[in-house]
Amino acid sequence: MADTDWRSEEAYSVLNTADAADLAWEWLRRDGDYQQDYKRLCRRERSSAAAGEFRRKWGLSFSC
Repeated sequence: MADTDWRSEEAYSVLNTADAADLAWEWLRRDGDYQQDYKRLCRRERSSAAAGEFRRKWGLSFSC
């Protein structure tokens, strides 16, 4: 979406059917602090404790 004109209504038409989780993800993935934390998590050994801390901090839950 980086090459999309942010002023174009067509570029955001998908938001007409977005639910709360979709909107939350669009906000979260653009948040600079989240991006930094995610990069740090990826650089660390993926322990369940580190992943759990990350999920709690950002209020994430995943249905598997």
